[in-house]
Amino acid sequence: MSRLLYSLAWYLALPLVLARLWWRGRQEPGYRAHWAERLGFPDAPASDRLTLWVHAVSVGETRAAEPLVEALLTTYPDSRILLTHMTPTGRATGKSLFGHHGERVVQSYLPYDTGFMVGRYLERFRPRVCILMETEVWPNLVAGCASAGVPVALVNARLSERSLRRGRKMGALMLDAAAAIPLVAAQTEADADRIRSLGAPKVAITGSIKFDVVPPAAALEKGAWLRAQAANRPTFLCASTREGEEALILDAWARVDGKPANALLAIVPRHPQRFDEVEKMVAARGLKVVRRSQLEHGVGDADVLLGDSMGEMFAYYAACDCTFVGGSLMPLGGQNLIEPCALGKPVLVGEHTFNFADATEEAVGDGAAMRVPDADALMAAAVRLLEDAAARSHMGERALAFAGRHRGATLRTVELLRQLIR
Repeated sequence: MSRLLYSLAWYLALPLVLARLWWRGRQEPGYRAHWAERLGFPDAPASDRLTLWVHAVSVGETRAAEPLVEALLTTYPDSRILLTHMTPTGRATGKSLFGHHGERVVQSYLPYDTGFMVGRYLERFRPRVCILMETEVWPNLVAGCASAGVPVALVNARLSERSLRRGRKMGALMLDAAAAIPLVAAQTEADADRIRSLGAPKVAITGSIKFDVVPPAAALEKGAWLRAQAANRPTFLCASTREGEEALILDAWARVDGKPANALLAIVPRHPQRFDEVEKMVAARGLKVVRRSQLEHGVGDADVLLGDSMGEMFAYYAACDCTFVGGSLMPLGGQNLIEPCALGKPVLVGEHTFNFADATEEAVGDGAAMRVPDADALMAAAVRLLEDAAARSHMGERALAFAGRHRGATLRTVELLRQLIR
C-alpha cells in the first residue's frame, strides 16, 4: 500500500516536476533536454550485449564511478554500460569521462520512479544488474528490478545519521526497498551499521571507490597551465562552494592580516548556475575578478580567479597551494576531500562535514586536513599555509599517505558484483 501511494504521489506531482525542470532550464539548458528519457522513453538503443546498469546521480557520483566503470568494462569485455544520471552536469561529466568508449557506454537520464517508467527501461535494456552509487535508493526502481529478476547493488554506499532518520520516517517504503537489495558495498563500518538497521540483507565493507580515482595526466597538465597563468602566485582555492559560503569567504579574505601581497583567491562554485552570481559578489566588494573561461592572457592583477568551468576540479587542485573543501562552513554536509588529498594538497574544512564524516575525521586525525570553526579562522589558517612552505609540505605528505592507504575499494567491489553478474 505504501508503494502504491508513493507512485500515486509521483503521478500527481509530475506536472510540478516538469515545470520545475523547465524553470531550472533558464540557467542550465540541459534541464530542458531529453525529457522523454525522464518519462521512460530512452533514446539509447537496445543491444544483445551484456548490459550493466550504473546509476550515478550527479557530478560527484559520476566521478566516483569512474574506476568502477573502467573495471567493469575490463572484467566484462563483451559488455556495455548503461550510465544514468539525474542532472545535466552529471551527464556532461559522464560524457567527458567515458566518451572515448563509444557505444560501450551509453548515457541516459534515470526515469522518474514510477512503475511504468522504470518498467520501460527494464524492458528496453534488459540489464544483468543495476548498480546504484552511494545513496540513490528508489523504491519503484528496486521493486521493478526485483520483479524482472535484475539484482540491485548499492555500492560505495554511505548513510549519515541525518539520512538514516529521514529513511526511517518513510517507514515501510524504505524498509521494503532496503530489504530487496541483495548487495550493499558500504564505505565504512558506521555506514554499514546504519544500512543494516534498515534491513538490508547483505552488507559488506569495501571502502570508498573515490580513493581509486587517478588524476588524469591531462588534468595535471591543465593544472600546470593554470598555475602558469597565475604567474605562480600563492593561491588559495575554495572548491565546491555552496550558496552563502562565498560571501563569508570574500569578507574574511578582505579582513585577514598577513597574507602575501600577491596572494590569489580562487573560488569554484559547486553549481554552474551560480557563476554569474558569485562574479557579482566579488565585484560588489571592489575586488578584481577574472573568469577561467576568459583566461587568455593570465590573471594579471586580479584578486580573485572564478572557476566557471566543469570537469576541471583536478586541474584546480593541481594549480593551488592549499584548498578549502566547500559545503562545510554552513550546515550542508561538506564535499569529498579525497581528490585534493590524492594530489598532496593541504586541506581545510569547516565544522559541517556529516556527509563525509568518517573520511574527514580520519584525514584530520592523520594531519592531512585541518578543521576550522568559521570563515575568519579559515583565512587565518590559509594565510599561515601560504606563508609556511614546510607546513604545506608536511600536510601534503600526510594527505598523500592518507589517500594511498585506502586504495583498493574498486577491486573489492567488483569481486562482490561478480556474484550477481552471472
